[in-house]
Amino acid sequence: MTTPDHQSPASPPPAPTAKDRIYRSPMGLVGGVLLLAVVAWLGIDALVNGHGRTPWLALAGMILLVPLVSAFTLRPAVFANEDRLRIRNPFRVISVPWGRIETLRSSFSNEVVTKSGTKYQLWAIPVSLRARKKAERRQARAAMEAARGTSRGGGFGMTGLGGGLGGSFGFGGFGGQRDADTAGPTRAESDQAMDDLRDLLDRRGDAESAQGEVTVRWAYEVAAPALAGAILLAILLGTG
Repeated sequence: MTTPDHQSPASPPPAPTAKDRIYRSPMGLVGGVLLLAVVAWLGIDALVNGHGRTPWLALAGMILLVPLVSAFTLRPAVFANEDRLRIRNPFRVISVPWGRIETLRSSFSNEVVTKSGTKYQLWAIPVSLRARKKAERRQARAAMEAARGTSRGGGFGMTGLGGGLGGSFGFGGFGGQRDADTAGPTRAESDQAMDDLRDLLDRRGDAESAQGEVTVRWAYEVAAPALAGAILLAILLGTG
């Protein structure tokens, strides 16, 4: 029989004794900056050059969009130290001691599953199926090249002859192309991040300092301005 996670914003976790490892999405950061630049450009232009109700509509739209864009792109982050995992999602901050984590699961999204069965998605570590397939292809090519190298080494010494001919007559380009194909990590970045977190879970799951309760805090600093912008926009549209 499992007990539900205690989600109390009134009992903050103790300060960590080691520096946090921080995981964020580079593409999310870049996309967020670009979107905010577009919103600011269009909004300021409407505020300065707009007429009638346009500046007010632009102001309400900016109050609504800026917190939401920031919440889904710039805000998500995962902080890991020796005692706990802190997940900063768009509208919540979840602090989970390692001792309360059952598993770290990766499928179409990366998730933390607590021992009570509660799941929390890791927005800051999105799964890229394209990056995962690319890393798998690199790994397969690297294994194939290693197998070919082993088989050539056991032959009649033709590898050395071939290498000499390639170096003399310029046939080394084929090897360079293979090296380019196999260059790069053989694990997707998000999968490598999850491997790091699983390693921490394995090492620290039973540690005395890594026990405690799960705490959840809602991000009112994001929700409040977005709600205010939505209400203002609805009033302006409703009275037009």
